[in-house]
Amino acid sequence: MKNILEKYKIQLKLLLALSIGTVILTVIYYFLIPAILNYPKGTYATNFQVEVENTNYMSQVLSIAFAISAIFAIVTFWKTKFLIKYSDLLKNPYNYTIKEINYVRNKLFTTPYVIFALNVFIPSIALTVIHAYTIHQFSITTLKLFMLVVSLMTLFVTSIFIYTCNIFKKILVTLPHDNITGLKRATLKKRLFFNILPLILISVLFTSLLGYSMVSIKTGNSIFETYRNSLYYFKEYNTFSSVPDLLNKTHSLNLLNKNDFIFIKTEDNHYLNNKGEEIQVSTFFNKYLNEIASSNNGRVYEYYGIDCQGATIDITINGSTYILGIYFSILSVEVLFYFLLSFVILVLINVVILTLFSKSLSTDINIISDSFMSMIKNTNADVMQPLALTSNDEFGNLIISYNNIQELTKQHIQQLHDNQESLMEKERLASLGQLIGGIAHNLKTPIMSISGAAEGLTDLIKEYDSSIGDPEVNDQDHHDIAKDMSNWIAKIKTHTEYMSDVITAVKGQAVTLSNEEEITFTVGELLKRVNILMKHELKNAIIYLNISMKADENAIIHGDVNSLVQVINNMISNAIQAYNGKPEQNIDLIVEKEPSNNHLIISIQDYGSGIPKNVKDKLFKEMITTKGKNGTGLGLYMSYSTIRAHFNGNMTVESEEGKGTTFKIVLPL
Repeated sequence: MKNILEKYKIQLKLLLALSIGTVILTVIYYFLIPAILNYPKGTYATNFQVEVENTNYMSQVLSIAFAISAIFAIVTFWKTKFLIKYSDLLKNPYNYTIKEINYVRNKLFTTPYVIFALNVFIPSIALTVIHAYTIHQFSITTLKLFMLVVSLMTLFVTSIFIYTCNIFKKILVTLPHDNITGLKRATLKKRLFFNILPLILISVLFTSLLGYSMVSIKTGNSIFETYRNSLYYFKEYNTFSSVPDLLNKTHSLNLLNKNDFIFIKTEDNHYLNNKGEEIQVSTFFNKYLNEIASSNNGRVYEYYGIDCQGATIDITINGSTYILGIYFSILSVEVLFYFLLSFVILVLINVVILTLFSKSLSTDINIISDSFMSMIKNTNADVMQPLALTSNDEFGNLIISYNNIQELTKQHIQQLHDNQESLMEKERLASLGQLIGGIAHNLKTPIMSISGAAEGLTDLIKEYDSSIGDPEVNDQDHHDIAKDMSNWIAKIKTHTEYMSDVITAVKGQAVTLSNEEEITFTVGELLKRVNILMKHELKNAIIYLNISMKADENAIIHGDVNSLVQVINNMISNAIQAYNGKPEQNIDLIVEKEPSNNHLIISIQDYGSGIPKNVKDKLFKEMITTKGKNGTGLGLYMSYSTIRAHFNGNMTVESEEGKGTTFKIVLPL
């Protein structure tokens, strides 16, 4: 039993929902059918109906409910049998091919629509045919019943459709979605038409039916009152000697419609028209006239839901009682035609509006979808443009989300580029360190040889000086030569020591800048070190460093503080040299946080000679200097590489000849 319940779990869920809905629908039908179809009071759910139709109203409604339930069950099990066949696939989808998975996925997409259509039209047509067969004609009542059944059935099945879709969606999310080759696609326009148009149709249909019913009641009451009053006046102001005399005088009665006619019911239950010809009436009409009409002010009904009635009055002739009446139709075929025409026009208008609306929705969705596809295919973040906000609804939220994703994608792409450049700068620094190490090694060897030779020459000079006093040598010349040689040797030793110190310093700088140790420090700590280390050089140059702090001193920077101090010191030294020895000048060091994102900007600004444009364009790209023989451009180049490689930041320069230069260091916090 448990296995059976598990196997048919989905079908049983749907069947349970359909059964509950059918019960609710049956109750609605029970009360709504008599009200909409204008059933005569006291004729249904009574013995009167049993005697006329050999069944009662409750039995009819229950039979309808059973028929609907049977149709629902057959359709549901028929169209969902694929779930039984592929029950193992639903549990273990990765054991099956993509073709099989997509077949099941397509069935899950399309089956709710098929069930919807079948569950609306099969019961509606079946009930209409049964009704027409029961009353042995296809009348306006049958048409009205069909309209009522379709309306309520569509409304009910729509709720079942939504429930079915929700169940199938829970299955769909468990299926693999990495390959949807061969998947059938449905356009938004078709889905909107399928989901919304039926609701529009039943709304218009039910409204038309209700309107027709109300008009029928009002018109029927009006016609009945008119004919009833005419009959009372006719009886009051006329005397009748015989039935032919009565029939002759009825020609004076005015009829409202050409299809209305006058009739007389004799004591032997025969019906005659005003020409004396015998006519046939329905069993329902005759029974109602005999049993109920007297208690209903002489009003008679043709049948359940048929818009034909009668107004009657009793007339006594020579001691015998006859019934004089006028049989009338409430609404003509023309009225029904106008109702149907109005229905068709309203439906067409709604179709046009729905078409335009679905096209507008499709356009909005396609714009966003195409933009997402463009984002996937395009790796250049700079050419991506945000979408214009064209609505203030959920589509507007979707556009905002797309723009946010696009902006985030740009940031990620930019981050990737920055990381790539950082890695390249690290490689450059490593290569530069190796190059400088090799150059230093190659240069230090001959320098040490020169230094050693200078020491040897010093010893020779000492021996040379000891030979003074030889009678063959001029002492003064000898002394001058020794003195000159000593001076040259001193110069050689000084220059070699200087060259050795420079090489050691450059090598040390390369080693320091290639250091990848990850530490943190604060902005306040950075500025404190800069101020201490540059204080002596600024004092000697008589230059004033103005520090402007516009950021939090406790803001954290990731990296080696010594490397950043060396970079800033290099910038300040360049700014000092930009004044070409002019004292009493200012250098501004401004520290501020960028408002748009979490970055720190350190600006070093001087008001010196500026940088020529041809040099400015090459900065950070190659080693170039404006100091001539007094500079190499290595410091600025390595400073830029350090900021990019070890701080994941950036450096920019703004300069105007004769007005000064501003270097900006941008660091992430």
